[in-house]
Amino acid sequence: MILPTSTIGSFPKPSYLKEARTRFDRKEITASQLEELERKATTQVVRLQEELGIDILVDGEMYRGDMTAYFAEHLKGFTLSGLVRSYGNRYYRKPVVVGPVKRTSPISIEWFRYAQSLTKRPVKAILTGPYTMMDWSFDEHYGSREKLTMALAEVLHEEVADYQKIGAVHIQIDEPAVSVRSDEIDLAVRAMKVVTEDIKAETMTHICYGDFAAIYPKMLDLAVDQFNLEFSNSELGMLELFRTQPFTKRVGFGVLDIHSHVIEDLETVKGRIRRALEFFPADKVSINPDCGLKTRTEEESTAKLRVMVTATHAVRKELGAA
Repeated sequence: MILPTSTIGSFPKPSYLKEARTRFDRKEITASQLEELERKATTQVVRLQEELGIDILVDGEMYRGDMTAYFAEHLKGFTLSGLVRSYGNRYYRKPVVVGPVKRTSPISIEWFRYAQSLTKRPVKAILTGPYTMMDWSFDEHYGSREKLTMALAEVLHEEVADYQKIGAVHIQIDEPAVSVRSDEIDLAVRAMKVVTEDIKAETMTHICYGDFAAIYPKMLDLAVDQFNLEFSNSELGMLELFRTQPFTKRVGFGVLDIHSHVIEDLETVKGRIRRALEFFPADKVSINPDCGLKTRTEEESTAKLRVMVTATHAVRKELGAA
């Protein structure tokens, strides 16, 4: 299949789950009651993706609060701070490293297994990468960004290896922080090599903001098969970067601006896909939103994805590959 469709990972949480999380924090419901609702929401997200016709599904991250805090709270050596502002009116509990980082048990493996059990379509496994985990945490133990990153790489490799053992064929390691500190791109490259060592599944990374010009083409040294990148938020301006040196990996091309409430029209998205094909071979391109959908409403995310899938099918037909 050319131009397979997928998403970056997160979906908006339904109101009943948001309410349940608040009630759980107030100790009004138990962990098992919250998990039951998280499973319900996960099932709904999988069914929605099937209905929309998406090719590679995700579990929607209904059980995760924040992409770093979730993994931190399941690793030994971390604690969580009070609420820290990330952007706008969004807050998260910043991880704090207080001791040696260790993985004492699988983190999100069972959630992947559950989502995959709901569908015959492939589900993409997703975790936060070591460089981003390091950069978005307070370090009170290692005293070295390098030491913490490499320690995280070792434990996250264990999670990736377990994904592969239970049948994941697509594994995404999110590294949004990689493009922010160009002076540390070599560290990110070394860490990713550890994370994906001996992994035969298709590996990919998601990078969604920052100064790409400062890390290109060095970022291509990251040991993954595919990069899922944000293009539409910059009105495809980043494409010009790839004229400087050929892009040598598969690309997940962002055709939906998830920072906007506007629902893209069909011709706009078709145009973005056609534009991608001017730079990348059709058999090396996947189609996805710019970033995770959790900041959009359920109605917005569904409408945006419906346009994305319809546009992709139309372009496949133009290419004689419908």
